[in-house]
Amino acid sequence: MNKVKSMASVQQNRQIRYGITEPISLVGPTELDVTKTKALEKYLQDAGLYESNDEALRREEVLGRLDEIVKTWIKKISRDKGLSDETVEQANAKIFTFGSYRLKVHGPGADIDTLCVGPRYATRGNGFFGELHRMLSELPEVTELHSVPDAYVPLMGFKLNGVSIDLLYAKLPLWIIPEDLDLSKDSILQNADEQTVRSLNGCRVTDKIFRLVPNIQSFRTTLRCIRFWAKKRGVYSNVSGFLGGINWALLVARICQLYPNALPNMLVSRFFRVYTQWRWPNPILLCSIDEDEGSSLGLQVWDPRRNPKDLLHKMPIITPAYPCMNSSYNVSASTLRIMTGEFQRGRDVCAAMEADQWDTLFEPFGFFEAYKNYLQINISASNVEDLKKWRGWVESRFRQLTLVIERHTYDMLQCHPHPHGFHDDTRPLQCSLFMGLQRKEGVEAGGGEPFDIRRTIEEFKQTVYGYMLWVHGMEVSVSHVMRRSIPSFVFPGGVRPLRDSKGTRDSKRSSEQRVSSTVSSSSTITSCERRGGKKRKLGGDETLTDQLRNSKRVAVSVHVENGEDGSPNSSAGSICSAPMKVGESHPVEKIDIPQDSHSQESEEVEDNFGFRNQVVKQIPSKDAFSKGAVEVEELEDVPMQRPVVTPKASVQLRKPIIKLNFTSLSMTNAKNLRAC
Repeated sequence: MNKVKSMASVQQNRQIRYGITEPISLVGPTELDVTKTKALEKYLQDAGLYESNDEALRREEVLGRLDEIVKTWIKKISRDKGLSDETVEQANAKIFTFGSYRLKVHGPGADIDTLCVGPRYATRGNGFFGELHRMLSELPEVTELHSVPDAYVPLMGFKLNGVSIDLLYAKLPLWIIPEDLDLSKDSILQNADEQTVRSLNGCRVTDKIFRLVPNIQSFRTTLRCIRFWAKKRGVYSNVSGFLGGINWALLVARICQLYPNALPNMLVSRFFRVYTQWRWPNPILLCSIDEDEGSSLGLQVWDPRRNPKDLLHKMPIITPAYPCMNSSYNVSASTLRIMTGEFQRGRDVCAAMEADQWDTLFEPFGFFEAYKNYLQINISASNVEDLKKWRGWVESRFRQLTLVIERHTYDMLQCHPHPHGFHDDTRPLQCSLFMGLQRKEGVEAGGGEPFDIRRTIEEFKQTVYGYMLWVHGMEVSVSHVMRRSIPSFVFPGGVRPLRDSKGTRDSKRSSEQRVSSTVSSSSTITSCERRGGKKRKLGGDETLTDQLRNSKRVAVSVHVENGEDGSPNSSAGSICSAPMKVGESHPVEKIDIPQDSHSQESEEVEDNFGFRNQVVKQIPSKDAFSKGAVEVEELEDVPMQRPVVTPKASVQLRKPIIKLNFTSLSMTNAKNLRAC
């Protein structure tokens, strides 16, 4: 019976085109694919990614209780406004869900993203963050209540009967909110303020994704797998400059469109194959950006031809619901490089993997073993409530530190922010963030040229101290720590793992190279995929405070080396001004990162989609873009050339220290181009 349904689904998907391009392959699953998919589903089950039936029922009860609360709240608001008895009787507010819970890819203990839709007389300030906040604070089943009214998308967070809730608010220009309200219609945005438009976007995008994927169940299983992988590999964090839940959902949905008849195990493999070869910043689009649909609303959509800021986006992933926006604007050059490397690793692992060996793909990334030099950002406050607010603010600015370091070092010093913070049990009012550092591969060291990032760190701290709700006791410090001095509380159980010897590391590196070489010989699309569909061309789918509080500087020089494979060399020595004890750190002044003598050459892109040595035109014509024709752009043949490197005179033993210049981004990009 299931086989008959599968055949019917394949036949239906052959007749329907999903997305803005023709699919890469219409081939259905083989018996081996069915076996691998069952093994993948079992692995995800054993990993504890699915909630129990009792927990699912408990969440439904909590959502029902929340709906009762907001309905009581809106009737009180209508009475306080002096509205008629009939209006008070009909007064209504409605709860919608979105995000991982709405997509049904959430796990045990995950929070629920919710949206409260209210009428025109229930304001966001006095109504939502005022009266509703007061009502929630008086309920015994509500705990950990906090408001973030000044966020890009204002929200309240709390726990209701132990279930975490993030509650947004949208005020519609209606006197009565109907129970059958449809948020998918663009007319719902008429006369809505910007905060309401952004709050509605989560629900509208989630509903649109369901209509744009060929098989919802395959999409959900694949997305659950990719989310688990991203968290294990440390690339799941929108606030740190990586990708968040909606970003990964859009990426997976695009793969489902390109392979409409594939099972989850096939989709996971194709996910890594496609995005390893994707030519960023070509955008990911699930549907065409049709401005005519909402032209009467006049809302700004993502369009690099009209909006110069859109040209700066490194990894545009465009939301399908009007107004179409780039959901991944937080991505920087460094985080894009890290994610691209993880895509390549995932592709290699999937190509070499046997039927049920998924452990290697989900192997956690050893962040504190990958680099030799780190920045440690310590966040402290006088009490728990202040620490919670202060930490949230500093984490929201953490991405800015990556950006200013990239800008002030002309992208020659690469940063890897850790997506999560760490707590020291001995210091309950302090938490720490970490960032790995290394010199850009291929950049000559110039005899140990140091990166002077003193003013960069000062600028970041001044931005952080510009927090409007800052109170005495909120402090932040930035210091440099070597790998051997990383505090023990960042490791599981507070136990520092034994370091591998150099021989062991070399053995691992050789093993990885053997796997990579094996994969490269078998990474082309199979002949059955070429027969199943037409061979196609892949289209592009704070202000600073005037005064720095409590900041100190101590000069110290840091020396970092890259290994033979471009990764940090753990055997390189340090030339700090004084020996460092375990757990000791120093405020950062200069970072000195010499380049290795043997740089790894970039691997040539496989010709899986028939575009070897080709590039996609990034910005199509206006008419083509608006009509969704961006997917069938012609590809230009361009020669692949090695970068020209001009040798330096042997008498020049040391280049001058890189001085920090506060130049514009365009000047920085120009300097980078001249350096290439």
